[in-house]
Parts: sequence; C-alpha cells; structure tokens
Amino acid sequence: MLKDFKQFLLRGNVVDLAVAVVIGAAFNSVVQSMVKDLITPLIAAVGGKRDFSALSFTINGSTFLYGEFLNQLISFVVVAAVVFFFVVKPINHLISLSKRREAPADPTTRKCPECVSEIPREASRCAFCTAKVEPTKVTALT
Repeated sequence: MLKDFKQFLLRGNVVDLAVAVVIGAAFNSVVQSMVKDLITPLIAAVGGKRDFSALSFTINGSTFLYGEFLNQLISFVVVAAVVFFFVVKPINHLISLSKRREAPADPTTRKCPECVSEIPREASRCAFCTAKVEPTKVTALT
C-alpha cells in the first residue's frame, strides 16, 4: 500500500500539479502586491483618495467597503489575462500546429457509385442498392 502511494505521488501529473499550485500562489501574491501598491494608488489618485482599499459608502448605518473588492477584482482580471495570454493562447497554438502536421486517417467507408450511400471499403456489393462495386483494400497502420 505504501508502494502504491509513493508511485501515486511520484507520477508526473501529481508533481506537475503541485508545482503549478505553488507557483500560482507565489504569482498571486506578486499580482496582489502590484495591484495594491501600483495600480490602485493610480486609480485612487484620480479620485483624490490616498488609500484605494479604504473606499466605502454607508447606507442606514451599514458600511460597504468597495475599495478592497475592487482591489480583488483588478487582481483577478490581471491573473486571468496573464493565464490566458501566456498559457492558454500558446498551448492552443501548439495544439493547432500539431493537428496540422497529423496525416488524415484512412477512411473505412466509401460512396457507392450508383446510390451514393456510405459502404465499407471492402464491400463488393452495395447494401442499399445491391449494385456490384469493386472492393478496395484497407491498409492497416501498424
């Protein structure tokens, strides 16, 4: 049982996922700092406030701190943009390049010359119109 657990932990997927979580957490703290220390002070300067995260309004004695929410929203947008432009787009591009290089699969069916129905390549007679057709060989990819 311990051997199976060790094998599970050392699988590439688990290790890659653990590394991604650690790097993601570190990247998140960098983005949080960038938003809190650089971006929101610029936005707050336009509004005339020193601390953007302290922005709030009060309704019937309830205080709504919308500044910190905006900090988190901007952080989310920055992280999502980085993931999209530096992870998703390049991977989609690589996948599309690999699909272009793949040879199309050898078809297993063909059209009957009489009734234009799909029939197996090895068939010598159409199952739909019973016309005689010349069988073609299917090459196995091994």
